Amino acid sequence: MTAPLHDTSAETAPVDPALGVSADKAIEGRSLGRIAWTRLKRDKLALTGGIIVLLLIAVAVFAPLIVGLLGHPPDQHHEDKIDPLFQTPIGTLGGISGDHLLGVEPGNGRDIFSRIVYGARVSLLVGFLSAMVAVVVGTVLGALAGYFGGWLDAAISRVMDMLLAFPQLLFIISLISVVPSQMFGLTGTGVRLTVMILVIGFFGWPYIGRIVRGQTLSLREREYVEAARSLGAGRRYILFKELLPNLIAPITVYTTLMIPTNILTEAALSFLGVGVKPPTASWGQMLSQAVRYYEADPMFMVVPGVAIFITVLSFNLFGDGVRDAFDPKGTR
Repeated sequence: MTAPLHDTSAETAPVDPALGVSADKAIEGRSLGRIAWTRLKRDKLALTGGIIVLLLIAVAVFAPLIVGLLGHPPDQHHEDKIDPLFQTPIGTLGGISGDHLLGVEPGNGRDIFSRIVYGARVSLLVGFLSAMVAVVVGTVLGALAGYFGGWLDAAISRVMDMLLAFPQLLFIISLISVVPSQMFGLTGTGVRLTVMILVIGFFGWPYIGRIVRGQTLSLREREYVEAARSLGAGRRYILFKELLPNLIAPITVYTTLMIPTNILTEAALSFLGVGVKPPTASWGQMLSQAVRYYEADPMFMVVPGVAIFITVLSFNLFGDGVRDAFDPKGTR
């Protein structure tokens, strides 16, 4: 009896279309993170968004070095680049040249490239830190509400409903208008940034809190939780060892989608004049100043607008890709 010419087991193995490999290999020694990363690598738009996000972070971190090589000090005025009669930049496209890569600001002649680079620091700082505040508070309160239930769940849920119905933007405007110029050992811009981060994060936690609460309600009835409980595990062990590790995926997904919203909120506050104050650079502040010059110098409005657009779009593309990687069968 002759042996078969080739082994057909590899041909008949089922294939996971999301991963592009056989099902046996897909489940062998693969964690949720590895499976999600494999899916994410196949999403070109998400990877593009992630690469741009990393570049923006690098620009914010190394802003002094970049400006030292390619720009000018962000507060340095260049009156020789401004038309003394119309107060608009000399030259085409807002004074763009080899010396000023994105032109100069009308009226004072400050280098737009340098202010865009330093403005990335403010936007990303507020976006990331306020999201961190919201994630920490929302995860803790959402997990407690979902796991313990009862009166604690009812109280936390009512607080969430109240905050979701509260006019966040109006409250931030009124609060920043009355905060002292010195607080927490900070002055000026530091105080405004701290207030924005805390308030935006405080009003953002109910969104992630509701997601964590719903996931916790589902997870606490799973077999592995019941098994841990039957073996004598305490509530703290179940919360930190059984539930929280399984909440990392939805928390990560929502965080990536929350950051661009916070960036837009900061830009809106700076546009309205209650964000950071000059001479600190901010994209929203630049847009507010450009309103007076958009007819004579439209580039002054286009450049910060494009910066905000690219940043928010990149975060949204990356966030959508992360969500699809963790939950490919989920509905949008």
